[in-house]
Amino acid sequence: MSHCQRNCAMLTRIRKTGQVMSDFVDRDSVARAIWGDADLVLLVFAGAAAEFALNRAVDWLFFTGAIPRDPVGRLLSTAGFASEIVFADEHAARQTIAKINGIHRAVERARGQAIPEWAYRDVLYMLVDYSERSFELLRRPLLDAEREELYAVYRRIAELMHIPAVAANYGEWRLDRQRHMERDLVCSSYTAKLYTSYRRQLGAWRYRVLLQLQAVLVPDSVRELLALHFSPMTRNVCRLLGGLHGSGLRTLLRRLILPAKYLSAINRLDRGTDYR
Repeated sequence: MSHCQRNCAMLTRIRKTGQVMSDFVDRDSVARAIWGDADLVLLVFAGAAAEFALNRAVDWLFFTGAIPRDPVGRLLSTAGFASEIVFADEHAARQTIAKINGIHRAVERARGQAIPEWAYRDVLYMLVDYSERSFELLRRPLLDAEREELYAVYRRIAELMHIPAVAANYGEWRLDRQRHMERDLVCSSYTAKLYTSYRRQLGAWRYRVLLQLQAVLVPDSVRELLALHFSPMTRNVCRLLGGLHGSGLRTLLRRLILPAKYLSAINRLDRGTDYR
């Protein structure tokens, strides 16, 4: 974002609120680069969709029926919340997180149970992991400082969501992430049901594209549990698309994955970030 654009954005906030509100996430953050690029967001959720199908708490997705009924729609809704947080000022981001907390509490009241604390950490941890993996696949490996910065953003969100026992830093997260994966992933009847819903909504060939992307993105243990077949060609194609950043061909990835009716929603996630 140019200096002029930043000043204009600040003036807009002053006019609306009468005061300068600090950004929730720094404008030069790698977190904004990820959540401001619709293709990266798609990859994050493609990986998360694979792993969460294996999670021991996946039955919560079936309680309301929203995700099995419309997995792509729910993905885009969740991506919209994440984008609102990352690109908002401090006050607006806190309001969005409070709204998410309220949605979770309502589901818990309806079911008469609390979502396990470890399940909240699992979801947070997988978003950290697939953010990094997606950026590496389409662009380049993150620098050590970028990894720490990215994790710090997620950890701050975790604090506002009142998720306890979250790793203090990136290094501790890597260890805790591995422990969570070893303990909380299992192939179950819910796994098959969720993948059936993916195939039903995407259609046969888009579903095959999803499986190929997931095989490239996920950790080895997830790939083995889901019997996904890794293809170097898929990885190479993704890297080629990543090199087309800023090109009209760059949107090919989302057109390959999503049915046409969802394209406008995913396109709205593009924020025009020029982070390299």
